[in-house]
Amino acid sequence: MTKKSLLILFSICVFYNGFGQSIGKEISLDDIYLNRKFTVESVDGFNSMKNGEKYTTLDNYRNIIMWDYKSGKTLDTLISIVKQNLGIKYIYDYSFNSEENKILLSTNIEPIYRHSFKADFYIYDVKSKKIEQLSKNGLMQLAEFSPDGKRIAFFRDNNLFIKELNSVEEIQITFDGKKNEIINGAPDWVYEEEFGFNKGYVWSPDGSKIAYMKFNESKVKTYTLTYFDNLYPSLYEYKYPKAGEDNSIVSVHFYDINTKQTVNADLGKETNQYIPRLKWTEDPSKLAIIRLNRLQNKVDVLLSDATTGNSGILFSETNKWYISEINDTYINFLNDKNHFIISSERDGFSHLYLYNMSGVLEKQLTSGIYDVSEYIGYNTNSKTIFYTSCEASPLEKAVYSINLDGSGKQILTPLHGINKTVFNNTLTYFINTYSNANTPPVVTLCNNKGKVLRTLEENTTLAKAIKEYNFAKKDFFEFNNSEGITLMGYMIKPANFDPSNKYPLFMFVYGGPESQEVTDEWDASVPWFQLLAQKGYVVACIDNRGTDNRGEAFRKATYMQLGKLETQDQFSAVKYLSEQAFIDKSRIGIFGWSYGGYMSSLCLTRGNGLFKMGIAVAPVTNWRYYDNIYTERFMRTPQENPSGYDDNSPINYASGLQGHFLLIHGSGDDNVHVQNTMTFAEKLIQSKKQFDMMIYPDKNHGIYGGNTRIQLYTKMTDFILKYL
Repeated sequence: MTKKSLLILFSICVFYNGFGQSIGKEISLDDIYLNRKFTVESVDGFNSMKNGEKYTTLDNYRNIIMWDYKSGKTLDTLISIVKQNLGIKYIYDYSFNSEENKILLSTNIEPIYRHSFKADFYIYDVKSKKIEQLSKNGLMQLAEFSPDGKRIAFFRDNNLFIKELNSVEEIQITFDGKKNEIINGAPDWVYEEEFGFNKGYVWSPDGSKIAYMKFNESKVKTYTLTYFDNLYPSLYEYKYPKAGEDNSIVSVHFYDINTKQTVNADLGKETNQYIPRLKWTEDPSKLAIIRLNRLQNKVDVLLSDATTGNSGILFSETNKWYISEINDTYINFLNDKNHFIISSERDGFSHLYLYNMSGVLEKQLTSGIYDVSEYIGYNTNSKTIFYTSCEASPLEKAVYSINLDGSGKQILTPLHGINKTVFNNTLTYFINTYSNANTPPVVTLCNNKGKVLRTLEENTTLAKAIKEYNFAKKDFFEFNNSEGITLMGYMIKPANFDPSNKYPLFMFVYGGPESQEVTDEWDASVPWFQLLAQKGYVVACIDNRGTDNRGEAFRKATYMQLGKLETQDQFSAVKYLSEQAFIDKSRIGIFGWSYGGYMSSLCLTRGNGLFKMGIAVAPVTNWRYYDNIYTERFMRTPQENPSGYDDNSPINYASGLQGHFLLIHGSGDDNVHVQNTMTFAEKLIQSKKQFDMMIYPDKNHGIYGGNTRIQLYTKMTDFILKYL
């Protein structure tokens, strides 16, 4: 469960101080959520061309423009859907074939879950400038060129299809797909949400085979969402495996384009396990299959033969807690065909390790008291690896390069803050988005030595607004919790802060495992927090134990007991902040969304009156209600760890609620079901507790659409002003 889908683009107007002194333009909720005056600009639709000397961007979802890395000049407008009258309204995303003479476009998007969507796909011929619909047989998903550029694979109605570019025929390669039973080539709901991907197939490097995952979810229990959209509400049923319940049985298969034969990969006898990633090696006959046990504390990398399906273990590792989330950069096969790089926490921090293809460790590439956050790539010519890490500070991320022999480490982005980087195909240039807590994002083009060649986006309008509205500075601080462990936080004080005054304290919390809120980065929450600071509140946020980028022991301290140490740390934060002379300790509030809603609910029910008010949006209130991949990673199953589930569940402490409480949920939340809020509300009612509650009809976990956001934030702001 992540928070990223909850963040929106904010904008600001007018600044006014709650003590009555005008210090700039007043912030308005309309300007934040309706007029969107405070918008972060970026470089959209970046796509590096094959030769590494050119790149393309997507302008206003209408035009695909080609640029030159070295000169920065516009070389061509490849597509302009309005000028060319192409008959489509917008371009959602695009990709090139191997010869870069055809472009696959997606449009008419219909979102499904967090990552998945249906769409119409079109093929655009760069030379003839003609556009052709990929299929007229209905919306599809996951269309992708084969590496040789001759075919496109796609997913429809739970089956996989292939279309030859020189033919109108659609070749169906799986036939047993059925809603809520069998899925071929795409993940089920829980895989998409918790392993973070939406495509369950991969082309071999030579385009001769497709490896795909088959999900048999027939034994997974069904959850039903009710939508109040008709005279008789409609029901949406999907498979949602809660903690301790059955998962899909996942198998892996190889389809040969030439022989049209399918071979099953050997995954071992155990079926109660996970397959979080497939990745081809540089050898088109060898597929790496990541296999994770149900407890998620043992990972194997299987090397499977695409012709026979025979598999052997290339790499294996066990962790005494759990294996941290496996993503696309967990394992990477070098194009020397002899090595792979894998991420491991075996020395207490996340670092990169070099292995040969016999599975023998050759070298630990990075080491130190810091976490490497992402492997970027390997430049064969210079034998250089690129990666990002938090070496300078847990609050920062920078790009580094290091030679394959472990020598010559260099920092490529020396400014203090957060750097988010996209390299070109040849790893000779990169586009970097840099920001810090008080500086909005600046996008630059750099060479692979870190030299800034030009600035692509400065966010000058946003920077002007920050000055015009006299934004208060976000400051970082540290303190020790009740056990002497150092915790990190940030604070935003009113712009005309007077240390002799007493200010109410408004705390924002997320706090979930492997998350991080306290970073030296421009934050999408800034405008609303600035509005509250303008009205005389001190806004603060603290990363408790269990959060990321401070090493494995800190990150995994909450294992088997979610909520316990996190709330203790938030209580320690209240104690520390209350001791500051400028804080009115009788006026402390807390707000959180998703895991943060769980935390704010716990804080109000177990805080013994520390908080005067609290807001919980879309909270988990009992981990037995949440999905098994996320929950069991940190808690094991309810059968194994019943006390871990029950001892820190807000529904079991409803009678302890103190302070004014606002409980919010979307009735159409497919992620954290509204069942959580309804069960908690009933417990509060039976405990004779008064509280406020808002259910947003048919809205999902993000609670947006139409005027929903402005209504939501108006309600929360009014609640804060009334009770804090």
